[in-house]
Order: sequence, then C-alpha cells, then structure tokens
Amino acid sequence: MKTKILVIEDVPEMAELICMYLNNADFDSLAFDTAEKALEKLSAGYSPALVILDLNLPGMSGFDFLKTFRKNYKATIPVIIVSARDADEDIIEGLGFGADEFVTKPFSPKVLVARVQSKLARLCATEASVEETINFGPYTLYCNSCILKKGTEKIPLSTKEYEVLEYLVKNNSKPATPEQVFNAVWKTPFGDMTAVGVYVQRLRRKIEEDPANPKYIKTVFGLGYQFSMENNEN
Repeated sequence: MKTKILVIEDVPEMAELICMYLNNADFDSLAFDTAEKALEKLSAGYSPALVILDLNLPGMSGFDFLKTFRKNYKATIPVIIVSARDADEDIIEGLGFGADEFVTKPFSPKVLVARVQSKLARLCATEASVEETINFGPYTLYCNSCILKKGTEKIPLSTKEYEVLEYLVKNNSKPATPEQVFNAVWKTPFGDMTAVGVYVQRLRRKIEEDPANPKYIKTVFGLGYQFSMENNEN
C-alpha cells in the first residue's frame, strides 16, 4: 500500500504540481483546497503519513488548521508548510504551532519530495528499532516511538517539539545554547535561532507545573537551556 500524503493548497495548479511529483515518487497524494474539507476527510478516518500545508487558505487559515490538527490527531505526523509568506514572524508562528518545516514559494517540487522522503524515512527507522525509554518525574519518553507520556496519558507533541525535548534530555544535564539545539534538531547551521525559544516555551507549557518557574527545562544565564532529571516533588 502506498504512503498517504495530505496536501492542502487552494491554488489548483500548485496542488496539481505537488501531487504529480508525489505520485511520481510512488506516494498516494490527496489534495484539498480548504482546511475545512481536509478536516472533514480526517474526521472520516483518513490517516496520512505526512501533511503539506499552505497558510493562505479560504475560510480557516493554515495556522488554525495546524492548531486543530496537532490537538486532535497523531502528534508524530510531520507537517511541512509550503507558503509564499516568508516573514520571520510567519515562520516562527508556524513552527510554534507544530510545523516541522517551512518551505517558501517558489520552490523546487523535487526538493519538496526529497524533504517528504527524508521525514518519512526517519520515522520508519525510528519505529523499526527497539524501544528506548527515559524517565523523569512522572513522565516517560519513548525515544523510538517519539512519544511522551505522563503515566498512561499521552502528551501531544509535534515532531520538532519531541526532537528538541529528546536532545535536551539526552544532553546529560549539560547546558546547550540555542545554536547547539538548532544545529542538532534542524540539522543546519543557518536559520532563525529564535525558533528554539519558541519550542522551549511550548514544551514548558506542556510538562511544567509552573512554566514560569520550570523544574525540568531550565535557563542557565549565558549558557543556554539545561534539562534537569530531578523530579523536585515533595
């Protein structure tokens, strides 16, 4: 069975081009011109392996779709934003809402397909390996499934949220600068380092009792972010 890719793009020619290249690469792509139609399909049981999302959509925006998708569907499904909006604020907001990559238009369809293949290959390799777990406080990090649980409750994390958390946890309680985190997670020395802070704040809101006074992801002045394995519970 071919891997399913959901494409949300309101420009017919662009949607057709993306789907053509995906199908030629042996994917099974399905395109919708509104976020509402895509959500209706998802609610009917459609389960894509990856989502390609435009931001400027009629009706519900791409940002609103992304927030709804991350709240209600499998947190490890990668989302790649493809948009003509290239302002730093849009990129940071997209990453902050749980997107894994932000590709600006115009773009190379071949490069986009390569990004899709890379994302999915990494997920497959992770799921096929033996599960590694790390415990901290009431939480368990399932390193191969890219899942965080608090007891039996699954904490929804986007792919990038998970990768930032795993990097900090595995950094052996040593401080990591935003540049180090960005290089390790985004795997490039170039980009907007403020995205790291966005993800750290999102993680704190999800795992800290008091995000303003974090127990786990601490800020070390002049050194960066440090993960503490201590429970610190009375």
